Parts: sequence; C-alpha cells; structure tokens
Amino acid sequence: MNTSTTTPTTSASAAAPGTRMPALFIPHGAGPCFFMDWSPADAWDKTADFLRSIPASLPATPKAIVLVTAHWLAPQPTLTGAARPGMLFDYYGFPPHTYELRYPAPGAPALAERVRTLLTGAGIAAQVDSQRGFDHGTFIPLKVAFPNADVPVLQVSLLDSLNAQDHVDYGRALAPLRDEGVLIVGSGMSYHNMRGYGDPRSTPVSAEFDRWLTDTVALPAAERNARLADWAAASGPAGRLSHPPRAEEHLLPLHVVAGAAGDGVGRKVFSDEVLRTTISAFRFD
Repeated sequence: MNTSTTTPTTSASAAAPGTRMPALFIPHGAGPCFFMDWSPADAWDKTADFLRSIPASLPATPKAIVLVTAHWLAPQPTLTGAARPGMLFDYYGFPPHTYELRYPAPGAPALAERVRTLLTGAGIAAQVDSQRGFDHGTFIPLKVAFPNADVPVLQVSLLDSLNAQDHVDYGRALAPLRDEGVLIVGSGMSYHNMRGYGDPRSTPVSAEFDRWLTDTVALPAAERNARLADWAAASGPAGRLSHPPRAEEHLLPLHVVAGAAGDGVGRKVFSDEVLRTTISAFRFD
C-alpha cells in the first residue's frame, strides 16, 4: 500500500504582489489510487511523482488554490464557501482505509466571494455552497502535491451543460486571480473512457488524442481556445473515443484552465501510459 507522506520541496516564500502564478491541468488518478495497493504496483508512481513536483515548480508558494474538479457538476459555477470544508468520499468499492483519508486544508470564503464577483462581472451567474466538502478530484491529488494541507483551497464546480465554450469563457473570468498569488488547477483526466482502461485497443486512440491536445495547448490563445471549444469535432474520432458523450467532465477542467491562462503559453509537462492509455498534464505560464 502506498502510504508515502514525503513532503515536497516548496518555494521559499509566499507569492508577492504581482507574482503571476501558472495555471495547471493535472490528472487526479483513479479513485484513491495513490493511497492503496494497485496492480501493477507501480501503475501510478510516475503520476504521483509529478504531483509531488508541483510546489517546487511554482514561482512562489500560492496564497490559495482554486481547483476546478471534474466531480462536481452544477447548473452554474458553484464555489465551496466553508471555512473548513469536510470530506466527500465520492468513490465506491475501495478499501476501508481509503474512507478514512483526511485533507484538512482551510477553505477560502473570502476568495469565494472574490471569484463570484469576477464571474458576475463577466455576466456569469455563480453561487456559493457552504455545505459542500472536498471531493476526491480535489483531496486526492492535493494530498499528494501539498501534503501539509496548509494552502487554502477553493473548490469550484463544472457546468452540468458540459458546453465546452462556456467553460473556456468561465475560465477567462478567473484570469485576474493568477496575478493575485492564486494557483488555478483543473483536476481531471486527459483520457477518461471507463471501458477503455486496460484495453490494448485504447493505446493508439489515447495516444492520438493526446497528440491533438498537446498540439492544441501549444497554439496561440485564440486558436487554442477555439479548437478546445470545438474539441469533439476538431479532434477526430479519437476525441469521442477518449471522452464519450456526456462523460467529458474529466476533460472540461482543461477548458477552464486554458481560459484562465489568458495569452499564456501552454505546454505538456507530464505524460505516462497508465492502464494501456496515455494520460498527460498541461501548464500555462
């Protein structure tokens, strides 16, 4: 069982005014995969190593993290409002100890109001949910990347419409946060066809879609965002085979992050083959 509690090297100081934080799209793995035995045993090791490397890759320690989770859909952008969010174990059939995991990071009620103001100013209605806890799209990767749980976290929903353009627009409204010391993270999976995991026929499909994503993310912002908004058509058959209809919630955090990147340059910063599929992470600076 993977029970590592290694503390990653972090930046020496908190983000100073004017420090622009990157925006990240990360793979959050499968359920509580980093905290349990898996077969093969090393399946998620490289992903865990990547997540642990994030703090040292930042220009400074974030003042807060805004995390857009694939595991929360709502009619409009919805933000956690609790000062101490609880735990939401939204996975099923895993070992008992994985339901005892804790991630006691503070919430960010003031930041929730700041985000709601930004969204409202962009003509996007938003609401705050003071009861919602951290789901596993949030606490699992952050427990690996920021194990001390000392950075405030604001968890943010996707839109249940699953409209790609709306998610890019939603992300654009969040862009000012990057100059306020806030790290914007999209937590999902670049490949997420549950029937495809472990199937060798998925290997070339996921690799093809990954190449499309890698090329798209690196384009100038206007072209990048237009391609992402039309991803299902623009990416060819591999797109829908990688994210079946009504199951693209694991891809759309990337759209929010790309919108929040503004004119920032995107690139792939991690890739691995897990369960016969390619999964990747992307960063915008």
